[in-house]
Amino acid sequence: MLDTRPAPRLVAQPAPGLPVARLVLGKPLDEVEALLPRLFNLCRGAQAAAVSAALGRADDGTAAAEIARDVLRDHLLKLHASWPALLGLAPRALPDDWRGGGHGLLAALFGPDAEAPATPAAFDVFLASNRPAAVPLACIAQRFAPGEAVSEGLPAPDGQTLWRRGACENSVAARHLSHPVMRALETSHGRGPLWRAAARLYDIEAAALGRLPALEVAKGRALVPAARGTYAIHMQVENGHVTGFDRVTPTDALLAQGGILARSLATLPAEKTSLGALLLDILDPCSPVRLREVIDA
Repeated sequence: MLDTRPAPRLVAQPAPGLPVARLVLGKPLDEVEALLPRLFNLCRGAQAAAVSAALGRADDGTAAAEIARDVLRDHLLKLHASWPALLGLAPRALPDDWRGGGHGLLAALFGPDAEAPATPAAFDVFLASNRPAAVPLACIAQRFAPGEAVSEGLPAPDGQTLWRRGACENSVAARHLSHPVMRALETSHGRGPLWRAAARLYDIEAAALGRLPALEVAKGRALVPAARGTYAIHMQVENGHVTGFDRVTPTDALLAQGGILARSLATLPAEKTSLGALLLDILDPCSPVRLREVIDA
């Protein structure tokens, strides 16, 4: 006899956003410059760099180094701590001297060649290894079958798509769309959990070698690489006070109607709603999001 009961599905309930503009408008610029990195400590380097860039201040390389450290810290914590915990694995210590990046970090993660898997074949070998960064990825591949929890068809972010605040692929993966391994995973699995998790490997490599995208600046606006995607800010200043302020974050795209989270949940099989916490951690919103199981009447 067929089971005709409605299947459960997950819906997202984001917490209300912080009213950032209200907190900074009318404030002295120095106060705002100090406040924003404290408010958003998860991407402190990107926040500070974005403010400086939007104001047209020259970058002496310090901002890029701070962004790279933010990126390395967040990705390594996912691979060594938060994903293992959600997968029932023991957490692992971060590599020694990870803050310095460079070939030393890459050798610790990937072996003597000191590079992330460059081809689909090399990625398969890496996935089958016992390296700390490979084990959680292999488990993610086992938990989500090809085509599950995917979000296809979203445009890559740029200066226009970001400010429209619509659904777009503003994520770590967007920085590596053309990589041979990412293209192969997109073909075999779709833009799902494994594709997104693997993108962290190539972002670590880029951050460790100083190859993250450069800041883009124009008319008080700045686009800055951050640990979750691309961060955009627009600032206007008069007489040393902030008179206009706007920002767009990767989480805005993640939570947009028809965006990455909505599409991922829509393609998560009903029998796998227990994987919701893992999926959400892979998608990585920077503000609280609760997933609730519902059954349609």
